Parts: sequence; structure tokens; C-alpha cells
Amino acid sequence: MKLFSYSSCSTCRRAINWLKSNDISFELIDILNNPPSKKLLISASEVLGNRKFLLNTSGVVYRTIGSEVIKKMSDKDLFDQLCKEPKLIKRPFLYKDNKCFLVGFKEEKWIEKLL
Repeated sequence: MKLFSYSSCSTCRRAINWLKSNDISFELIDILNNPPSKKLLISASEVLGNRKFLLNTSGVVYRTIGSEVIKKMSDKDLFDQLCKEPKLIKRPFLYKDNKCFLVGFKEEKWIEKLL
């Protein structure tokens, strides 16, 4: 299991603490230095049902680009942008397997998928 995280993100720190307190082993990856691959992001989008779930809509990068511009981007352009600007990816981003991705930290959802 891989957890893509950003050290300054309090939500990421909560997710890390939750995983540790539940004795769930994971590989911690700095999302800025090693963002998820385009292939992984596309898979996550398919599993989650919509590419919008991958977006960190409260972040500076999202607001700078603008929601209307992002909505009009082709899938190829959006996934290229996510790889280029990892702060645009909602965090934490957890990859368990090809059928399980968790984006953001909602404890009830993590309990359902991981315990």
C-alpha cells in the first residue's frame, strides 16, 4: 500500500496517524517529489467514478488555474497537469490495489476500505 502525502498537510498527518494506530503498514511517499504516475491517476479516476475526485479544489494551484479552465480540460491535459503540478492532487492519495484508491481522509471511508 502506498500513501502519497505532503508533509505540511494536516489531513495527511491525520491519515498517517490513523494508519499507524490501526497497525496498517504502508509506504509513505512525498507527493511533491514522487507524484503518482499518470497511469495510476487514470486508474484512480476510473475507480472513483470521476476525475473531479482527484482534485485539490481548496489549493492555490487549483484556484490559480480556475475551476472553469480545469472543467474544460481534456482528460489528457488534466492528467498531464496533475503530474506537472502534484499540489493539484487531493491528498492524501492512497493506493492499495487497482480496485482501491482513497483520496482525502474520511475516517469512515478508510475504515470501510481498510479494516
